[in-house]
Amino acid sequence: MRTPLGIAAAASLVAGTLGCLLLPALPWWPCLALAFACGLGSWLRGGHLSLVGPALLGFGLAGLHAAGALDGQLPAALEGGEVELSGRVLELPQVETRRTRFLFLVENTAPNMASAAALRGKRLRLAWYDEYGSTTPGPRMRLHAGERWRLRVKLRAPRGLRNPGGFDSERHALAQRIAAMGYVRDPEQARRLAPGHGIDAWRDRMSRRIATAVPKPSSRFVRALALGDTGGLEDADWNVLRANGLTHLIAISGFHVGLAAGFFALFARGLWWLWPALGRRWPRTQAAGLAAACGGLVYAAVAGFALPTVRTQLMIVIVVAARLWRRQQPAADALALAAIAVLLVDPLAPLGAGFWLSFAGVAWLLWCLPQGRQHPLREFLGAQGVASLGLLPLTVVLFGQASLAGPFANLVAVPWWSLVVVPLALLGTAAESLHAGAGQVLWSLSATAFDASWPLFERLASSPFALWWLPEARWFALPLALAGAFWLLLPRGVPGKPLALLLWLPLLWPSRGLPEPGGVEVTMLDVGQGLSVLVRTHRHALLYDMGPKVEEGFDAGERVVVPALRALGVRRLDVAMASHGDNDHAGGLAAVAAAFPSARLFGAPGDPLPETRDCIAGREWRWDGVRIRVLHPGLHFPYLKNDSSCVLRVETAHGAALLTGDIGEVVERKLLRERPGAIRARIVTVAHHGSRSSSDPGFVEAIGAAVALVSAGHGNRFRHPAGDVVERWQAAGAQVPVSAETGAVRIWLGRGGLGVDLRRTSHPRLWDAVRRAVHVGEASVEE
Repeated sequence: MRTPLGIAAAASLVAGTLGCLLLPALPWWPCLALAFACGLGSWLRGGHLSLVGPALLGFGLAGLHAAGALDGQLPAALEGGEVELSGRVLELPQVETRRTRFLFLVENTAPNMASAAALRGKRLRLAWYDEYGSTTPGPRMRLHAGERWRLRVKLRAPRGLRNPGGFDSERHALAQRIAAMGYVRDPEQARRLAPGHGIDAWRDRMSRRIATAVPKPSSRFVRALALGDTGGLEDADWNVLRANGLTHLIAISGFHVGLAAGFFALFARGLWWLWPALGRRWPRTQAAGLAAACGGLVYAAVAGFALPTVRTQLMIVIVVAARLWRRQQPAADALALAAIAVLLVDPLAPLGAGFWLSFAGVAWLLWCLPQGRQHPLREFLGAQGVASLGLLPLTVVLFGQASLAGPFANLVAVPWWSLVVVPLALLGTAAESLHAGAGQVLWSLSATAFDASWPLFERLASSPFALWWLPEARWFALPLALAGAFWLLLPRGVPGKPLALLLWLPLLWPSRGLPEPGGVEVTMLDVGQGLSVLVRTHRHALLYDMGPKVEEGFDAGERVVVPALRALGVRRLDVAMASHGDNDHAGGLAAVAAAFPSARLFGAPGDPLPETRDCIAGREWRWDGVRIRVLHPGLHFPYLKNDSSCVLRVETAHGAALLTGDIGEVVERKLLRERPGAIRARIVTVAHHGSRSSSDPGFVEAIGAAVALVSAGHGNRFRHPAGDVVERWQAAGAQVPVSAETGAVRIWLGRGGLGVDLRRTSHPRLWDAVRRAVHVGEASVEE
């Protein structure tokens, strides 16, 4: 008999929720409300349509939540403006060298800012920077979790960059219900209205006590494991964790909740064993179950009710409730009921990778591992094998990488960290809560135990068996790989298992879409206010510029360019060329050089970039039937920053591409006079991001481009690109994609002609900020 809260119902609810979130745009909200009402009625009624009900309910509920979260984002009237707000600091602020990032819940707005009233009750993601040129941290260091503050902030609606392999910040903002992002203005005028209180304030105090009590680098890991405070972890730490497949252990996981619940259950059993009379009032089994539920709840609160902890706590509560009612609850049904509970409470949870990894991991283990008692070592090794194989397809799709060292690293980290490091950290936190200073010894022991294992993982991370980067695969690769994993994990004796490996090929060996010999692919990445262009022939790759880098902040080379190159399947860079030394073009050079150490580095003669060869007019490469040559600057041309930009011509039998850096009208006219035939091209990067100081009318006309690429950041202070410059290129017959509106632009030039792919168009998302902004603008015009 099919239960209304069983596995089938959970699968139907997940399918309906996911079906809605995968749509390119949301249906009209009355349609979503109707789907929710019909689904609820069908689910409660049961019968032949009992599985349709959860799907309809999930579809409607996810759509209504998404519509509400998107409609609640920053109104257009406040975009880029300054507002005065008062509210409370949520979770633990992330303190960095020159800034502090934190979540802020708006409680009130200034009386003279009526338009800002829509922000009341909304969550903001804010940054508080030190004053420019300061050498010591400023007033931001007084900011702590749970406090109430009055701040003046500059806000913008959530809007991110869109690239292959890139982090989708717009999706993250939707999942977290973040209404706006911004930074604190006039920091000296910020005022604390009330001291911190609540669980977040307690976590903040404990985190500071651990940092004081354990004066060694590993204290940041103790804080992460005990409290979920990962703000102290550096990029190098995360790189080691990712390379070893250990991020699920550092970020508070469900396993830790189960561990805490188990300790509480053992404690209750011990009390009942010492005082048998307690069993007359309450059976020992039920008392242990209730203690486990309370222990899991306490730990989930200590970890800030992170989603993995909430999921595990729901499962524990379900199992305990079944025991209290003296009903046997199979583990699979408990997992299904937990999935239903999570989706009903938060139907946007599938937007996060943790939802899929946690539920899929438990589901694989329940299905594959034999029931009954086994030798503990064999059971542990079996669980590791199942998890590694079963979760590999999801890991590749979600993160674009797989850790070859992960299975071996987990064999050490899971028992050592979970059974030694974490319990000591938790016991220290509990002791410190009872008496100030009592947790120091336990925290120090936890740090020492962690230090004993960390060098091993650092060595593994630097080995060739660390990370395996994989290109983006087609949509059908994931279901095929999951089917292959299912086939491989079937019981022994099932025939044809080696054939299952063929189902993995579209995921692990996808087509990279390389151009044919004699053809070329040009990809302009979306790096904000900067430039980065990838040029690929059949067997070679050249990177022209690497985007900007902000000190102690955003590094386009690390966050955008390198992930995009790997997602596009670039295994080796032959040449990395910085057109000139300005930060918006060469800021990411160090990150690119570190990721692709074999690349030959080139820069403009006289620029301040270290270890680069000069790109001088006349230098050229011939790759796979494609000629690439430098047109500017000449041998004796002085270094003039923008006007010294390396101008590159990529020439094929089917047309050419011209990369112009930041040259101005003077250099454009010089090229037009001296090399009129060499500047003719079908693809061109518009010089200086579409500034009025470039794109000379004669130069534009002489190029005759079909596509003129503009790389510019949304809402940049230079107002690039200038409207008349865009119109000039369009009048000359060119299509003018602007990266701020299109995301990355990928162009193929070969025997089949010229093909253009705009990332935001070919990969539509219902949370896409650009398309929604256009719709809002159209609606306001109609009104």
